[in-house]
Amino acid sequence: MKKLFFLLVVLSLPMQAQDLSELKHRDTLFFDDFSSADLNRENWNVVVTGYTVNKEQQAYVDSTATIFTISGEESNGANNGALVLKGLYSPDFTTPEGKKFDFISGRINTKKKVMFTYNTAAARMKLPAGSGFWPAFWALGDGKWPDIGEIDIMEYVGETDWIGVALHGPKYSGETPLVNKYFFPEGEDVTDWHVYSVEWTPEELNFRVDDRLIYRVTRPMVEHYGEWAFDNPKFLILNLALGGVYPLKTNGVKEPYLGIPESTVQLIKDGKAEVLIDWVLITN
Repeated sequence: MKKLFFLLVVLSLPMQAQDLSELKHRDTLFFDDFSSADLNRENWNVVVTGYTVNKEQQAYVDSTATIFTISGEESNGANNGALVLKGLYSPDFTTPEGKKFDFISGRINTKKKVMFTYNTAAARMKLPAGSGFWPAFWALGDGKWPDIGEIDIMEYVGETDWIGVALHGPKYSGETPLVNKYFFPEGEDVTDWHVYSVEWTPEELNFRVDDRLIYRVTRPMVEHYGEWAFDNPKFLILNLALGGVYPLKTNGVKEPYLGIPESTVQLIKDGKAEVLIDWVLITN
């Protein structure tokens, strides 16, 4: 695992308005603030898919149209530049396998480049308004799902007043009982900058939004349903899915696309399907 030690941070501080100048010393295993002109491929893999899971309506592609960095005023409040994952309308886009999609988007991960066991993972993110957008920040083990364990640190399906967190593993995957919704206080929503994090130990996982503890899962809670799948190395994933079964479950929309209403299709056509990531870090 490549370990980067050029930024140290205290996650116990309120982080919604925190900028880099306020970050304090603490052991940092990994940090990327997307301040370079391009995605750092030493840290990140770009995922390319000729298929989808969960009936998502996009293909993931390796393109500067869907994965790119921005800086200055364009970064809309990021500390030192930001990464953008963008969904685009691309009718009849054809994958190398011959499958057709009307949308393309971006997905990256740190598999085999940055793997971690326990510790705290966090990202400062700004999400788009639009029913059927399905961005996520999550961690996954390397191997057969769901046995390797999945930690959903932030998941959002287009209702701007809440996000979800969850765990998946053997006998608690899919419609997992280990899930929680967090509703933002009045005056806040997902379109604001927020820090989404999980503190992962051998005995529990604590999920936070900014400095607020929103869900706690202990080993006994997990083992009530199945084997504890959280003692193995995980890698981080950031993606913007469009439509699929979780948005459908929430909004009930089947046309013009599964989980994507016409209003969101127009948002995508207007270039408004953008997830901004200010930074990602893993700390002891």
